[in-house]
Amino acid sequence: MEKLLHSLGFLNFARWDPAFITALRVVLIAVAAWIVLGVTQHLVRLFRERITSRMDDHEQVKRAETLGRVFRYIVAVIILVVATTLILSELGIAVAPILGAAGVIGLAVGFGAQSLVKDYFAGFFILLENQMRQGDVVDIAGKAGLVEEITLRYVRLRDYDGNVHIVSNGLITTVTNMSRGYAQSVVDVGVAYREDTDEALAVMRETGAEMRADPVFGPKILDELEIAGVDKWADSAVILRCRFKVQPLEQWNVRREFLRRLKKAFDARGIEIPFPHLTIYAGAAKDGTAPPFRVHDVTGTAKRD
Repeated sequence: MEKLLHSLGFLNFARWDPAFITALRVVLIAVAAWIVLGVTQHLVRLFRERITSRMDDHEQVKRAETLGRVFRYIVAVIILVVATTLILSELGIAVAPILGAAGVIGLAVGFGAQSLVKDYFAGFFILLENQMRQGDVVDIAGKAGLVEEITLRYVRLRDYDGNVHIVSNGLITTVTNMSRGYAQSVVDVGVAYREDTDEALAVMRETGAEMRADPVFGPKILDELEIAGVDKWADSAVILRCRFKVQPLEQWNVRREFLRRLKKAFDARGIEIPFPHLTIYAGAAKDGTAPPFRVHDVTGTAKRD
């Protein structure tokens, strides 16, 4: 029995080196923080998936996913701060003076990092007010594209060309969201001045009705084609305006398909779509006759028209 107790003597913590005990506690705190972080991240992910699985509205699903990602980030920061504080205490470093110094330093840095603080406050209200979500197409701070990521500090956009734009939240003063609820696909069509505008508008209505009946594009269109009529007289064309009410993010596809079909319909009806013309004026003589107009062929020989 005495031999057994002697062999278990290493369990007597009083005999351990204090430095080793401190190091062991630091390691245990770090491991515990890592485990708690992994568990909380997993629980947040499960909670988000359970909530989104019960949602039928795609807009609410996108908002839940965005808030879930931001909440995971906040939880990670809190766990990191708590673990760091405990580790400093184990190392014998007084936390209170550090916090006091951090407050003074933070106040000094705050004057030099006002834009950073502004980014976080703006990001908080962007998420709180649900101004945009991951998956939306927006125009912010002069940049437009698909929202790939939203954090408390920045928004990451990817435009049509594939370029990635990182926009600080503090720079966002106006959000133009092109994917909220529904979208309007506005189409301007130019026809020659000699054409009957009523006939052209009738062809536009027929083409819009065909798209509404199409099995592919019909579900994307929420209402009948709205004809605004003659919008303006341009230099070489009469501009006719119309629009579709469509599903979010479908306005560009619907517009392209409508223009493709309308071009074929106009060609079949003989309705002219104007294109630039160039009239060359060579002047006139005092008696009203036109002077000779000389042109050159590819060989450089002068010819008279």
